[in-house]
Amino acid sequence: MSIIAEFGVPSDEFALYETLVAVPEMIVEIERVVAHESDRIMPLFWTRGDNHADFEDAAADDPSVEDITKLDETDDAVLYRAEWVENVETVAYAYTETGATITEATGQNDRWNLQMRFDDEASLSTFRECLDENGYQFDLNALYREHQPMTESHEVTAPQRDALLCALDAGFYNVPRDTTMDDVAADLGISQQALSKRLRRGYRNLIESSLTLDHPDDSEE
Repeated sequence: MSIIAEFGVPSDEFALYETLVAVPEMIVEIERVVAHESDRIMPLFWTRGDNHADFEDAAADDPSVEDITKLDETDDAVLYRAEWVENVETVAYAYTETGATITEATGQNDRWNLQMRFDDEASLSTFRECLDENGYQFDLNALYREHQPMTESHEVTAPQRDALLCALDAGFYNVPRDTTMDDVAADLGISQQALSKRLRRGYRNLIESSLTLDHPDDSEE
């Protein structure tokens, strides 16, 4: 069964550091990452904020990115494709050595919050060894299997807590609701899809910590 890790890293140890520092108000949400050949990573990512022109100018001069291309645009976001180059030794390439998958990543100013899926404990250990050997800084927020949390506690992560409390304060859980998921996502500066994921994972962790008395394996023979 695959393992999910959620952690934060400084932006200079992932990608787009100079760009995010130049336009700290902009939020980058990675939609998909594709490893291309042996020395290239091609991410698709949305940017949200009011400064897309300056973002593009900064990205054009950022040594960690090449060939940035605008693919789509909505009222409040722009979708780009780019290439991240391997000569920038960052966490963005460490994960390719283990066959892991970046399932969610949000960057702003000086920090990225990542969620990654590993095939097994061995690949996770290899990844962590790579981070340690290269002196990468990271804060592990959560570690669990797809349907079986591995952490001793099932507390919500900081992003999940922010999403849950923002939705509560906005009246999202009232009957009838006082706001929509789109409005809550806008308040948090993330996409509706990212908010939905955080709420579902937050619900799961709260239920497991409050209602599950036994470890999931305890009832299995």
